[in-house]
Amino acid sequence: MSLAEKDYDNAIKYYSEALELNPDNAIYYSNRSLAYLRTECYGYALADATRALEIDKNYVKGYYRRATSNMALGKFKAALKDYETVVRVRPNDKDAKMKYQECNKIVKQKAFERAIASDELKKSVVDSLDIENMMCLCHTVIEDDYTGPKLEDGKVTLKFMKELMAWFKDQKKLHRKCAYQILVQVKEVLSKLPSLVEITLKEAEKITICGDTHGQYYDLLNIFELNGLPSPTNPYLFNGDFVDRGSFSVEVIFTLFGFKLLYPDSFHLLRGNHETDNMNQMYGFEGEVKAKYTAQMFQLFSEVFQWLPLAQCINSKVLVMHGGLFSEDGVTLDDIRKIDRNRQPPDSGPMCDLLWSDPQPQNGRSISKRGVSCQFGPDVTERFLSENKLQYIVRSHEVKSEGYEVTHSGKCITVFSAPNYWYVTRRNSRASCILHVYIHKILYCTASVVPSDQMGNKGAYIHLRGSDLKPEFHQFSAVVSTVLPVHLLMLVHLCLALMSPSLLFQSVPLSLDTSHSNCQP
Repeated sequence: MSLAEKDYDNAIKYYSEALELNPDNAIYYSNRSLAYLRTECYGYALADATRALEIDKNYVKGYYRRATSNMALGKFKAALKDYETVVRVRPNDKDAKMKYQECNKIVKQKAFERAIASDELKKSVVDSLDIENMMCLCHTVIEDDYTGPKLEDGKVTLKFMKELMAWFKDQKKLHRKCAYQILVQVKEVLSKLPSLVEITLKEAEKITICGDTHGQYYDLLNIFELNGLPSPTNPYLFNGDFVDRGSFSVEVIFTLFGFKLLYPDSFHLLRGNHETDNMNQMYGFEGEVKAKYTAQMFQLFSEVFQWLPLAQCINSKVLVMHGGLFSEDGVTLDDIRKIDRNRQPPDSGPMCDLLWSDPQPQNGRSISKRGVSCQFGPDVTERFLSENKLQYIVRSHEVKSEGYEVTHSGKCITVFSAPNYWYVTRRNSRASCILHVYIHKILYCTASVVPSDQMGNKGAYIHLRGSDLKPEFHQFSAVVSTVLPVHLLMLVHLCLALMSPSLLFQSVPLSLDTSHSNCQP
C-alpha cells in the first residue's frame, strides 16, 4: 500500500524486507525501483530495474523503469533502447510511445549538435550578439513603454538592484538589453576567478552561506529580509543550484548575478550540478529562459555557468562545495585549483565529485544513490581534512527537513535554502496535485497545488565568523503565497476552458515530468 499512498520511504523499506525473504522476485525489484525514482535515487532505481531484468528478461515494466532511470541520469541512448523494447511489446501504450518519442528527439538533437561541432573553439554567444541583433548592445533601444529597472551607464547599482527585486516581485520581466548586459558582464567577472576561491575573514567579520535556492524567488527575498541585503559588510556565499524546478529561476539568477556585479569581492557564487546543460534541459530552466527570453539567451547562460567557481576555502580552514568529497583519496586543494572548469562536467573525476557526491554514515565509499559520483563516509572526510589541514566542509545538494544537517562528527555540514521544497511536499502530501505546463512543446514548469496546512522542509543559512569559524544555523519557513505566476495563471485559465481539469490536475505519473520545476502556490 505504501506505493499507492505515495509513502515512498516506507515502500523502499518494505520491499527491501520482502527481497531479503525472496531475493529473486522481479516485481519487488521493479516496485522498489519506482520508489527510488520518486525519491530521486536514480542510481539505486537503475540498479533495481537492471536486477529485475536479470531475473526476468521478459518483464516489460523492468525495461520501462530502467529507461526512466537512464533518462533522469542523462543517458538518453540507453533509455531509448529500453523504450523501443516497451513500445515493440506494447504498441498501444500511449504513455510509452510518448516517452519514446521524447527520448528519440533528444538523442537526435544531441547527434546533430555533435555533427555540427568543429574542432575549433566554439564561438561565444557574446561574439554573435552584434550579428543577431544587427546592432551592439549599447545601441539596443529600450522601448518607451518599459518602466522597469535600467542599468545606470551600463552598470549595476544598489538602486538598480532594489528596483529589480521589486520589479521581479511583481512578476515583471527585465528588459532584454539589461538582461544581456548583466550576463555579458558577469561572464567576464567569473572568468577571471580561480576554480578554488580563497577568502580570509577578519576576526570581527562574518559571512552567510546559503544552499540550494532552485528558482524559489520569494524565499530568496525572504533570506535578504531576514539576514539583510548583501553588502561589503554583509557578505554572502550561495552554494550552487540556483535554478531548475522553481518557476522563478530567471528571477533568482539575475538577482544573484546582479549582486555579484555590484559586490564582486563580497558576494560569492559556486557552481552546482544544476548549473549544467543536461540538468537545465530536463528540469525546467532551459524551457523557462526560452519562454521568457530566447534560445540564444539560454546558450549565454550555459557559457556563464561554466565559469562559476567549483569551491571556496575560508581562512584556510573551511572548504565549501556544492556536492562533496572525492571518489579517490589523495585529492588536494591544489588539485582543485588546477581543474579546468570551463566545460560541462565529466561523468567522473574531481570536478564531477565536487558537484555530485553525497556523505553517508558508514565508513568507506559506496555507489551513489544518484547514479553519479559516489557516497563518502566519515573516514573519507577525516582523511581529506587531515591531509589538507582543514577543520570541516560545508556542502548543499540534499534537501534536509530542518534545512541543515551536521554529520561525520561535526566535520560535514549540509545546508539547504529552499524551504517547502517540491520533492518533500510531493512525498508528504497525498492531496497535492500537479500541473504540467508546456510552452511550444517545451516543458516550462510543474505547478504543485498543495493544501495550505501541509508544509515540507525548512530552509536554513549559516553564519561563519572569522573569530572562531563556528557555524551558526538560522532556519526559516517558506513564504506563503496564494497565487501562481501570472503567466501560468493565464495558461491555466485557457487550458481549463478548453480541456477537462482531469487532464491538467493529476497525481504524479511515472515519468520525468515528476522531476521538473515547481511553482508553489
